[in-house]
Amino acid sequence: MTHNAAFVSGVLFLSLVASSGVQAQSAEQSSAVPSVGQSAAPAKPIRLEDLEQMALRRSPAISQAAAGIRVAEALRRQAGLYPNPLVGYSSDEVNGGPVFNYGEHGVFAEQRFVTGGKLGIQRRLAEQDIAFARAGAEAGRLSVLNAVRSLYYQALGEQRLLVVRTQLAGLARRAVQTTNELANVGQADRPDVLAVGIEAQRLELGLVQSRNALQRTWRQLAAVTGNPQLVPAALEGDLEALPTLDFEAELARIYEQSPEIRAAQVGTARSELAIRQARASVIPDIIARGGIHYNRERLDTGGRPIGWQGSAEVGVQIPIFNQNKGNIAASRAEAERAVFAVERTRLELRSRLAAAFREYQDSIAAIERYKTQMIPGAQRAYDLYLNSFRQMSAAYPQVVITQRNLFQLQEDYVATLISAWQRAVEIQSLLITAGGEASGHASAGRNGFRMLEDQ
Repeated sequence: MTHNAAFVSGVLFLSLVASSGVQAQSAEQSSAVPSVGQSAAPAKPIRLEDLEQMALRRSPAISQAAAGIRVAEALRRQAGLYPNPLVGYSSDEVNGGPVFNYGEHGVFAEQRFVTGGKLGIQRRLAEQDIAFARAGAEAGRLSVLNAVRSLYYQALGEQRLLVVRTQLAGLARRAVQTTNELANVGQADRPDVLAVGIEAQRLELGLVQSRNALQRTWRQLAAVTGNPQLVPAALEGDLEALPTLDFEAELARIYEQSPEIRAAQVGTARSELAIRQARASVIPDIIARGGIHYNRERLDTGGRPIGWQGSAEVGVQIPIFNQNKGNIAASRAEAERAVFAVERTRLELRSRLAAAFREYQDSIAAIERYKTQMIPGAQRAYDLYLNSFRQMSAAYPQVVITQRNLFQLQEDYVATLISAWQRAVEIQSLLITAGGEASGHASAGRNGFRMLEDQ
């Protein structure tokens, strides 16, 4: 191929690619309509608030937690109720002899009188169980919202990438067509056709991967919102409008609002009540029994029966051998452990916040550098090489390398925006992650939300 023909072919391809930068930037400000093989999406873009409300209405995790609260409330109504009385029939000395005359027959009633405030303690323990269930429900709510928000910003970023990759793939297809036409008239060699075709295939593969990634995210959104009929649609939102977070302010908010801390505090209150319950169990309840019966035993030879008689019994269990000292000591140790559990939870939250906040700060620093230095620098390098190539003072591969570098930086920029949003959402959700879990950056894993398992 002549030098002039190579120049014409290269300019045709590069002019198309160069136009993609402007088109991609304008597309970033608009809503993309994903093409992922789903049914047609509604014209109105979906907001984050729409997805959140959908999840709060439909999520089985939230309904399950609400049912758990109702269980605890029902058990509170049951707790502390007074023991039912015992009533019955009794007979004694039943035989057909002339003296006993079929013996004694009557009725009785027995009642246990609970002492030491045991019933009140049971009611207060049940109230703590309700508080425990509410802390778990709040953790579940935050978990669902965290999942929705994280997936929303992931989809928003993938939507943005899909627009760019769709345009690049279209430009590559037109470049392939142009190169083939030039080859047909002898102005492009076989290596030129192969090189342009391989580049087009690479961009097509990236487009397929973007579509699959967006489809996966929408399917996950459908699951977390409890709406299997949710279809891909344009998302309304600004991926670059990141919140400004302060470590100390977020730590104070977590300490004040965290359901994990509330659960640990419930455990402390419950353990104090357990001490009182162990002490109260030593105080014996009073058992009273009374009744009346008719005694048919004859008093004399005249045949007159003894007649109506009454009976009464009162008893208590004397704590001589078992004074519950072991359980009292165990309850005290449990209360001490519960106090340490609160402090441990606070320290763990601080550690996890430090890890999440560091990732957030790293992302913010990277975003700023991408915006102000790296992407503008890559754009300038690309423009300079392109102008040099048009003036036949730079090689075509150099232009392609700088163009790829620019596109890769733009992809990395979007990925960093997604990461920053996910860390911000995690922090704003009090470190409760998807699935009702507490984030586990400090241990490089996932620690399930613990509703004070030690209690």
